[in-house]
Amino acid sequence: MATLTITPDSAFAILIKAREFDSKVTQTDPDSGSNPSDDNSVDALEFGPSDDTRHELVSAIHDLNDDEQRDLIALILLGRGDFSLGEWTEARKAASDIGRVRIPRYIAEIPLVSDYLEDGLSQFDQSIEDYLVHH
Repeated sequence: MATLTITPDSAFAILIKAREFDSKVTQTDPDSGSNPSDDNSVDALEFGPSDDTRHELVSAIHDLNDDEQRDLIALILLGRGDFSLGEWTEARKAASDIGRVRIPRYIAEIPLVSDYLEDGLSQFDQSIEDYLVHH
């Protein structure tokens, strides 16, 4: 039976930070200088040099131990359909091939990574709805 080393709480916290990052778009007007209330706070949906969302995501992943990072990658691979739950050991092996130094940036660069994480966690009977209710 497949078991997680990473706690669902840690995985969901990263998922939420990844979803926040996924929802941002490239900055369109870096010198805007407008008042947020004047432009409907559109700058909050853009990332640029002063945006901390990517840094926070990469930091949270970097702070995990090796096994937790492997689980995070394996969950993404599982959610993406590269492996089944029965192939959990193989998914973790594939995750270890990426290397600890590259994992945080690798995860941050995967489009829709939060969706893959959510799908992977759901295969362990963990749901974002349950997490949000309890936090």
